[in-house]
Amino acid sequence: MNQEIHKIVHDIADELGYEVVDIDFIGNVKGRRGLLRVFIDKEGGVTIGDCEVFSRRLEALMDVEDLIKTSYLLEVSSPGLDRPIKKMSDFKRYIGKLVRIVTKEKIDNQTFFIGRVVDVSDEWVRILLEDRKPHKHLYVPFKIISRAQLEIEMKKEI
Repeated sequence: MNQEIHKIVHDIADELGYEVVDIDFIGNVKGRRGLLRVFIDKEGGVTIGDCEVFSRRLEALMDVEDLIKTSYLLEVSSPGLDRPIKKMSDFKRYIGKLVRIVTKEKIDNQTFFIGRVVDVSDEWVRILLEDRKPHKHLYVPFKIISRAQLEIEMKKEI
């Protein structure tokens, strides 16, 4: 993706007090318009109004800068309950939360894990695999994480 688009998105986020969680651009495919998706967040979560303010500001700057030469749609939204975890700082923020991790390499003969984030260093994430009896701690090197996201937890009522 164009570095200038990243800079504009991050500048607007900084100005408005939001965090950019992800930016995704899908170019024109088979005559359809492209799609520029921006996921934002802030302490306490974002509202529809926050997305609208961000969208209007971004749309105005993108029109002036004309960085995307073809027709496209702009979508600004919250990353959702099962939000992606992209950075080590995200893992630190979600200590105690249930996460889904997919790795590029096998650990204990598998590449898919669901566990609770226990600890984070600069090089690994330690999760507690609660579905194992007895529970097992697993160290996952950050460099082999392909994808990670929060796992939606349902509370059990008795």
